[in-house]
Amino acid sequence: MSAPISTTPAEDRELLRASAVSAGIIAAGYFRRDLKTWTKENASPVSEADLVLDRYLHAALTTARPGYGWLSEESADDNSRLSHRRAFIVDPIDGTRGFIRGEDSWTISLAVVEDGVPIAGVVYAPARDELYDAALGDGARCNGRALVRQARLGREAPLIPAPGAVHQELQAAGLDYVRGPAFPSLAYRLVQVAAGRLDAAVTRRGAQDWDIAGAACILAEAGIGFEDVCIGALRFNRPEIRHGALAAVAEPSLKPALRAALVKVYGCPQPQEVDLERHKP
Repeated sequence: MSAPISTTPAEDRELLRASAVSAGIIAAGYFRRDLKTWTKENASPVSEADLVLDRYLHAALTTARPGYGWLSEESADDNSRLSHRRAFIVDPIDGTRGFIRGEDSWTISLAVVEDGVPIAGVVYAPARDELYDAALGDGARCNGRALVRQARLGREAPLIPAPGAVHQELQAAGLDYVRGPAFPSLAYRLVQVAAGRLDAAVTRRGAQDWDIAGAACILAEAGIGFEDVCIGALRFNRPEIRHGALAAVAEPSLKPALRAALVKVYGCPQPQEVDLERHKP
């Protein structure tokens, strides 16, 4: 196992913040320029900027915290991270499709996870000059201003982005709401719930640790519920890094309809599978 940990979540947050800002400066040199791009085996795109940022972040973060594990979308996973109590979970560019198209809502998503729980998180949207960050027990912020649980309900119909099949179920259930914007970056979409710009955000099955770990810390510190609609609380840095259907909900009254729609569209694992998930290290 890894050596005893002396750094605090707040210190880890500051390391993530500094690294994200530097990575954003590097990314700016590739944004809205001619890019080399490839398609990965799962049909998702990757650009030369993703790979450059991955190398930079790996060097910056693991040099500063050599005792932490490492999990990144753009790095091969050898599972050595599982022997570390703390691990970095990194998406160098979340929303690569949008980045390639020149859209401005892509993010750099970083987290530190301890014993499966995010204790520091940063979601940075350089092109929008928005930096969201949080540390366990120290609250969540956007550009230094505190984020607290907010809901838009009572002022206007709730704003909820979701996949088309989920919208069909919500409409069939008679929920009065407005379809929200589908930002290419899932991390950015999630932190908009913490910022009060969205009332909820959901994901189809298959989101991976790097897509959501940074946002999960920010949502938790902003007082926003975020969970697997079948299993409940999220755990990170396990052998299986894929998640089921997820919902981040600012207003609890929306939760039953969202859960029902997601379960109808994506289903739930069998009870014995749920028990195995809960008992995984």
